[in-house]
Amino acid sequence: MIAPENGARQLHLNAFLMSTGHHEASWRLPESNSFSGTDVAHFQRLAQTAERGKLDSIFFADSPVLHGNVAQRPYTSLEPTVLLAAIAAVTERIGLIATASTTYNDPYNLARRFASVDHISGGRAGWNVVTTAGDAAARNFSLAGQPAHSQRYQRAAEFLDVAKKLWDSWEDGALVGDKAAGVWADSSRVHPVNHEGQHFQVEGALDVPRSAQGHPVIVQAGSSEDGKDFAAVYAEAVFTAHQTLADAQDFYADLKRRTTAAGRDPQSIKILPGIVPVIASTEAEALRLERELDELILPEHAVRQLAGQLRVSPESLKLDRQLPADLPSEDDIEGAKSRYTLIVNLARKEQLTVRQLIGRLGGGRGHRTFAGTPEQVADAIAHWFQSGAADGFNIMPPVLPSGLDIFVDQVVPILQDRGLFRQEYTGRTLREHYGLARPANSFAAATAQLPHRVPQPA
Repeated sequence: MIAPENGARQLHLNAFLMSTGHHEASWRLPESNSFSGTDVAHFQRLAQTAERGKLDSIFFADSPVLHGNVAQRPYTSLEPTVLLAAIAAVTERIGLIATASTTYNDPYNLARRFASVDHISGGRAGWNVVTTAGDAAARNFSLAGQPAHSQRYQRAAEFLDVAKKLWDSWEDGALVGDKAAGVWADSSRVHPVNHEGQHFQVEGALDVPRSAQGHPVIVQAGSSEDGKDFAAVYAEAVFTAHQTLADAQDFYADLKRRTTAAGRDPQSIKILPGIVPVIASTEAEALRLERELDELILPEHAVRQLAGQLRVSPESLKLDRQLPADLPSEDDIEGAKSRYTLIVNLARKEQLTVRQLIGRLGGGRGHRTFAGTPEQVADAIAHWFQSGAADGFNIMPPVLPSGLDIFVDQVVPILQDRGLFRQEYTGRTLREHYGLARPANSFAAATAQLPHRVPQPA
């Protein structure tokens, strides 16, 4: 094994887990358990596999709406923070990241939920912060339609500010547990947040003490202009989608600049593009597997899904023709703006027919799909990492569990041999895996000016 040079930059690898896998048709393979989306043991085994590979974290997407046509593929999913609690019980080091919406939650309940997962896991929790688009989700929460894109991000910014105050509402050292004196906690180190804002009025304090990480790691996945500005201020890791090296390099440089402009160290934000690796012992076999999966896509379902993403009628999309010329502009799109632009640009640049576009999106919904040998996949990852396009990758196996098994068993060792990825975990928290500092408590500086006194019982 080749040891990394002292202080050498190393990859961060996250496993994005999704029932039978990311490919649209993965559930139709003979090896797949079509009902694995509600099988806790399935996800526990996947997390243990990722931990065996020394990956930084696992990640679950989520949305408060039943997306898509349930005839097309498995769309059900367990509430991810509940699932992470079950996974925490059977793992020791792997980071645990779940998605939760700032549009259809309140800061107190969500801050409490993620603080609880952080305690349960010993400091391994991360929150993928999303704003939720779409009228269907809005109607699940007594609203006639979705809030505007800019309004959702304004609410998200205040939501994060309140959540951080709540996580800080207990200072480190507030727990005393002095049985002789009868003092369980130092009440002078527990602070109501007393937040009065445009969207939220929260008194606090949280009913969960400060956790091992201080705050769960904040992850973000929006790549619109509003999304990048939000990430520059708040995010510590960013999941993103790019089809080309040049686009990934532009995004990487832009977001690092914005992070610096926001007064933060650009190294404090980790940019992780998604990659869907189709892996086999030969390139020809990998391409055959990719074709086999693509041939299992049912075009009628895929056309309806694509039409929804493009905000056009399904009848306007002809399988053997290119996209219509008169598509909406990104300014007309209220949700998933960056993904809309990625899909349209991919289709226009490569002059794809609708049928070809469906095949390209079937593997990863706009994320880069790469078919090849373990060595070729390692080469692709290393090239982007060493070319200023990524700090690591969001690994999106097209089929589970086999796609994660082969990545961990055959790709990770190559990256380790090259000194690009850790041989062993060196920390126990997700922050330590990502090389992130533990945030200072916002109340601690004020408290430090006062003489420390453990209160006596009345």
